[in-house]
Amino acid sequence: MAFQLPPLPYDFGALEPHIDAQTMEIHHDRHHQAYLNNLNAALEKHPELGSKTIEELLGDLKAVPEDIRTAVRNHGGGHANHSFFWEIMGPGGGGDPTGAVGDAIHSAFGDFATFKDTLTKAAVGQFGSGWGWLVKDGSGKLQVVGRPNQDSPLMDGLTPVLGVDVWEHAYYLKYQNKRPDYVAAWWNTINWDEVAKRFSA
Repeated sequence: MAFQLPPLPYDFGALEPHIDAQTMEIHHDRHHQAYLNNLNAALEKHPELGSKTIEELLGDLKAVPEDIRTAVRNHGGGHANHSFFWEIMGPGGGGDPTGAVGDAIHSAFGDFATFKDTLTKAAVGQFGSGWGWLVKDGSGKLQVVGRPNQDSPLMDGLTPVLGVDVWEHAYYLKYQNKRPDYVAAWWNTINWDEVAKRFSA
């Protein structure tokens, strides 16, 4: 069964003025779809993988046949990362996290401001295309990591909790080369209820 493009959980313009509608439409309908097309084309060569979830494929990349491993890493990572990204954003987002995820952030980083600065630096400082991530390790400890291209934290046995896409296609129409301005605006889109679900999973 081929992987499908998940619908955006809100209108293209719902994240205005922080992320513009045209960027969201192109990012979701074209870029994410392209990752899916390439992932599905690779998996057609190995129908025995058809029952696996994207998390299973990325979580055990060494078990993926070598002839499609790079495609699964790049395009499967792109699919997993973007599917996650759409859901941890939403209209009326931002602010400070509360509950268990808020407590865990305070425990790991001292306070929310320090966490925000740490993730911002990881995202803005990612050389070239990539992502800034808040992840949970096997013991439940939170950490901030940067990853190049579409490499998923799942490849390292880490659970994504929050992530920001810093590929230029995520922001260039509105922010051009001003990645720091985009990341600063992105904080106003975070759906902390969804982030809390991923932290608690």
